[in-house]
Amino acid sequence: MTVSDLKTDQGVKEFDAYIADRSYVEGYVPSQADLAVLEGFSKPPSDQTPHAKRWYNHISSFSDAERKKLPGVKKAPTGFSVKGGSSDACPLPAKSAPAKPAPADDDDVDLFGSDDEEDAEAAKIREERLKAYSEKKSKKPALIAKSSVLLDVKPWDDETDMAEMEKNVRTIEMDGLVWGASKLVPLAYGIKKLQIMCVVEDEKVSIDELVEKIQEFEDFVQSVDIAAFNKI
Repeated sequence: MTVSDLKTDQGVKEFDAYIADRSYVEGYVPSQADLAVLEGFSKPPSDQTPHAKRWYNHISSFSDAERKKLPGVKKAPTGFSVKGGSSDACPLPAKSAPAKPAPADDDDVDLFGSDDEEDAEAAKIREERLKAYSEKKSKKPALIAKSSVLLDVKPWDDETDMAEMEKNVRTIEMDGLVWGASKLVPLAYGIKKLQIMCVVEDEKVSIDELVEKIQEFEDFVQSVDIAAFNKI
């Protein structure tokens, strides 16, 4: 499938169709390829392209440090016409330039000052800079550990209403849980399983608890397996 310029409405519609049954542009985990595609947008997708909007909001939520850890090469997949240049859609946090010390007033310069005075002044400046650095470092927000999880939700038989099953699964809400794309995968004898992706914050969401909540829909769900688990 070809996706044209994402700065145009037509390109966004094409991408919406492409990402409809996917969580990420390549594979089951976020990668540098997602960032490359993200930078192709000039503005966030609208409600008219819900799949593109869902993907865009998810990828944009990653911090600068998290983006650097994503695997792969920062290159859009084959078939994408991503034009470089502006990255207004998700600019990375700008780093502030270090403050420059104010120039010394010539009237205060003592050309005949002692070495001891110069050493004391240098030590004072060094201590002030170390203190400022320590305070800045202590205020730096801690990274939020996240995981990408692919779940296999198996029904009782081929008469199970899979659409209703997925609807019930998506009603589960937990702080730190974001549901992603899903699809039906054939098993045997006409039976299909629901394969659904989610991203969780490790400190807030227990995968065991999530699986138990899904299995509580006993009229639809026979069992739940973890098909893939990747740290982000």
